[in-house]
Amino acid sequence: MSLSSERLDFLIAHYVSGSLPEPARALVGAHLEMRASAAGFARTLEEMAGDALHDGESLAVSARDRRLKEIFRSAPMPSGPRGIGAASKFPASLRAYVGVDLPDIPWKLSLPGLRRHVLEKSSEVEASLLWARPGRALPRHRHRGLELTLVLEGEFHDQQGRFRKGDVAIADETVQHRPIAGRCGPCICFLVLFAPIALSGSPFRLIGDIIGI
Repeated sequence: MSLSSERLDFLIAHYVSGSLPEPARALVGAHLEMRASAAGFARTLEEMAGDALHDGESLAVSARDRRLKEIFRSAPMPSGPRGIGAASKFPASLRAYVGVDLPDIPWKLSLPGLRRHVLEKSSEVEASLLWARPGRALPRHRHRGLELTLVLEGEFHDQQGRFRKGDVAIADETVQHRPIAGRCGPCICFLVLFAPIALSGSPFRLIGDIIGI
């Protein structure tokens, strides 16, 4: 998983700096909840950033009193979605973004053996949940931009390696792959896509993957 491993640290750094769009922030936050080693790395980055701020030169804030009044007048942060308890199937970061728990997801059939629920779709980003039956292969495809995949349940593999619960797979324009769900049980993933994909490979293989054989 060399590509994913190398870029995941960079992604976590952007998470710590607060520069990720909301769906990517939810994905990385969920990964940190599921992987103690990744959470430790994020804490190290936060401590380094805190030290840099502490040691840096102080700057005067213009219109201090007016800005403080604006902060105190702002609405409080939401407490999170109601009706989802501590026993949720989702990590807290993902629960807050999705708004419902895993058993309540309104899945729609995408292809035989594949179900999908789109959470957000715009010209800039698409976020969705994907359910794949054991052993189901996705049609081979290439990427026109970045794709982030967090495994929530089960596992899948492609030429980059095997991705299990809590792992994040990262694909970009250099990757053409045919992800295959593991046979130990259904694979459920949270995907964030920053550009459309394009099908590739043998027409006969594509037809088989589309109909699920």
